[in-house]
Amino acid sequence: MNIFEAPSSWEIEDLRSTNDWCFEIDQADRKQITTSIKSVFDKDRDLFDYSPDEFDLGTSWEIIERALLEAHHQKGLSIVRGLPREDLNHEEFRLLSWAIGLKAGVARPQGLASQYISAVQDAGTDYRAANGRGYSSNAELDFHVDVADLTILTCYNKAKSGGQSMISSGVTAHNYLIKERPDLAEIAYQHFYFSRQEEQAPDEKPFYSLPLFEEEKGNLFCNWNRNRVQSAQNIEGIPELSKLQKETMDFLDEILTRPELMYTMYLEPGDMQIINNYRMFHSRTGYLDYENDLKKRCLYRLWLSPPDSIKLPESWKDFYRSVEPSMVRGGIIGQSYDETCIDFDKTHSKFLNMKIDAS
Repeated sequence: MNIFEAPSSWEIEDLRSTNDWCFEIDQADRKQITTSIKSVFDKDRDLFDYSPDEFDLGTSWEIIERALLEAHHQKGLSIVRGLPREDLNHEEFRLLSWAIGLKAGVARPQGLASQYISAVQDAGTDYRAANGRGYSSNAELDFHVDVADLTILTCYNKAKSGGQSMISSGVTAHNYLIKERPDLAEIAYQHFYFSRQEEQAPDEKPFYSLPLFEEEKGNLFCNWNRNRVQSAQNIEGIPELSKLQKETMDFLDEILTRPELMYTMYLEPGDMQIINNYRMFHSRTGYLDYENDLKKRCLYRLWLSPPDSIKLPESWKDFYRSVEPSMVRGGIIGQSYDETCIDFDKTHSKFLNMKIDAS
């Protein structure tokens, strides 16, 4: 176990002392984006039928590319402000989110329905249920990672109150764990069982196992989701958590929520947040929504496999389905992954010169 010093091992003051992880799209670029989206938008057209070349985002794409690099290879997160929210309706803004994803990587499916883009809004689901998912509830979420190299969240509407985004560096938490409780750090390097929340593909078990932290060729990989660990305890054959495992989980969560380590922000309409899922842990406070459907909190979420991805530890293969660099990987394949999905993955991976598992 080693202490990792890197741009991603930040504390709050590090983020506040510089704005190199914050990006802004100006008015001229917003106008260009709006024109491009409206010129190709067709409410009857499937998202899979769009090509990256159809979208001319002007010089804003250079800004978004820098934000992607910052999140992927530097601090582990970035924020882009100024997407043209006021000039686009829900469906047009959704298409803009999809267009950014098309240019940035290969989108990955996100659940039982194998959906490639999700509306993060309250659908009344129970986050703590065996098949619960946080994005479709208004509950406060545990710190967690998503099943993809990068998560992109674009904000169309914010909540009436609450819904604050919370991010802590998994790298920093790892370092504090080693310094303060090396005995628990050793436990965190061992495998924990995680539930797939009843969304497993036909060829998958209802659970997977991973260490919370793992080193590979000079890189640290971080993984955490208390809700899925606790849910796995209800799966037949999964061993009961030990006292030391429970203590490790509690101590890790305590580190993540320390005021000097946990960065909080409200995503405003037109904001885009990008998160590296093997460096950062993210969460959200619960929220109260508007009664008017047109004003209800709504974010659009993409899970991306980027073309410049790095090698993952072999133990992550059951989690991401592939660990090779520049390979299409990650996502929750779910139970509706069909030939249309396969064709999209193959076509888009070819466009980005990425490898894909032909099996």
